[in-house]
Amino acid sequence: EVQLVESGGGLVQTGGSLRLSCAASGFTFGNYDMSWVRQAPGKGPEWVSEITSDAGTIAYADSVKGRFTVSRDNTKNTLYLQMTNLKPNDTAKYYCATEQGDYWGQGTQVTVAA
Repeated sequence: EVQLVESGGGLVQTGGSLRLSCAASGFTFGNYDMSWVRQAPGKGPEWVSEITSDAGTIAYADSVKGRFTVSRDNTKNTLYLQMTNLKPNDTAKYYCATEQGDYWGQGTQVTVAA
C-alpha cells in the first residue's frame, strides 16, 4: 500500500520555524520527483516546492524562496521541508506528493500566529 505521511506541523509565532517531514512507503521513493503543496482555508492549492529524485534540481514558489528549504533522504524514504521566518500567510495545510500527482499524503496543518 502506497503511503505518504506528513508530520511536523503545528502552531508557531510569526518569525518562527518548523520542519515538516513526509515518510514514504509502498513505492520506490528514490525514483520519484517530489513536491510540497499547501492549501490555505478558502483558497485553492498552491505549489510550494519541488525536488528531483536525486535532489539535483530544486525549485520554490516566489512566496517562500529564501525562507523554505526542501530536502530528501532517499535512504530513509523521507522528504523534508524546513520552514523559517514563518508568516501568517504561510498558514495552510501542507501536503507532500509525487511531482506527477500520483500519490498524496493526508497533510499536516501549519498555523502561524500574528
